[in-house]
Amino acid sequence: MRAISGMIVIAGAWFLQGCAAPEPSQDLLAPTEAQMKLRSFQSRTFDVKDRQLAMRGVIAVLQDLGFIIERANEPLGLVTAARFAEPNFYDVLGVTVTVRQQQEGRMLIRANAIYNNKPIEDPKVYQNFFAALERSLFIAKE
Repeated sequence: MRAISGMIVIAGAWFLQGCAAPEPSQDLLAPTEAQMKLRSFQSRTFDVKDRQLAMRGVIAVLQDLGFIIERANEPLGLVTAARFAEPNFYDVLGVTVTVRQQQEGRMLIRANAIYNNKPIEDPKVYQNFFAALERSLFIAKE
């Protein structure tokens, strides 16, 4: 009986040791080349002096593309939006856009899109968004 209870204690200790979390890698938060490439697709600089104008342009484009604006925080320069994706309408497309003053008279705008909780890495998706945004900001300047 003592042998069985001893084995249970050893098995329990072994089980608990197996549940210990592994040490995180030192380069856990280090950017990879793929991440930097994706960031270049997701970011564009526009000749816009007023951040509110840029934010309104982002919101207008997202609405034109069928998105529902979930949050717009002007002090942070952050817009989040989502829509159901065609043709099924049960898939979800989400986007977060940040607007930052880069230098005098220029805004850095970055869009980050996800489809069913998976990041979109296709550069064409971001090119389409920025082309629409460029037209919107050009019209707003006039």
